[in-house]
Amino acid sequence: MEAVLSIAGSDSSGGAGIQADIKTIAAHKLYAETVITALTAQNTTGVFGVMEVDPAFVAQQIDAVFDDIRPDAVKIGMVSSAPIIEVIAERLVAHKAENIVVDPVMVSTSGAYLIDDDAVEALKTTLIPLANIITPNIPEAEVLCGRRIASEEAMEEAAKELAELTTGAVLVKGGHGSQRADDVLVTEHGRVVWLRHKLIPTPNTHGTGCTLSSAIACGLAQDFEMQAAVSKAKAYVTGALQYGLDLGRGNGPLNHMWDY
Repeated sequence: MEAVLSIAGSDSSGGAGIQADIKTIAAHKLYAETVITALTAQNTTGVFGVMEVDPAFVAQQIDAVFDDIRPDAVKIGMVSSAPIIEVIAERLVAHKAENIVVDPVMVSTSGAYLIDDDAVEALKTTLIPLANIITPNIPEAEVLCGRRIASEEAMEEAAKELAELTTGAVLVKGGHGSQRADDVLVTEHGRVVWLRHKLIPTPNTHGTGCTLSSAIACGLAQDFEMQAAVSKAKAYVTGALQYGLDLGRGNGPLNHMWDY
């Protein structure tokens, strides 16, 4: 059984972060491992508190995982400070980690800001260059590129610009403020591929980005080619959204087990 490591924050409501990743990996019938970077007090209506894990303990968690059950892929989600980002990058290089998926989590579904300003630069210079693929949504791509993205042409240009930061692929996710869920993928070979899909009409999107990135990691762990891993992950998330799970008073979670 392939193992997938999630390095991310904990969501006490279970809809995003580490909890969403474990559910996604289990739904793909793979073995989930975790490194927790932060504890959050949150539910479907918002984030009420964040407690960062000490960077040295983040490193200790990574070492413990790689020294025993080596992961076949690594998904990185919420990393809220530069010291945490730097220690993750350092330990992944030391362990020669493979199939790294970086989801640059910056803002929660409810609108809470989840990353320090200095962490954005650390993300661009130390972690993104290690990635086999990064998966920013439009607001995250705007922060990384430093400009507004308001069209398909701008999405494609942003994906190409971000591709210059890494030898891997870039997936810029659409769906924010539009009637479509069209994503643009720039492969590790520089090929541009549009993945088009109608927007699922639901307010219950809590943890969508976490779920997609961990699903991509599952595909890479099973030796899928990048475009196939992304397409398979997008289909999985679409099914989880279509199921119509309705929990909580805000942006509810997906049904990660919809295909069981």
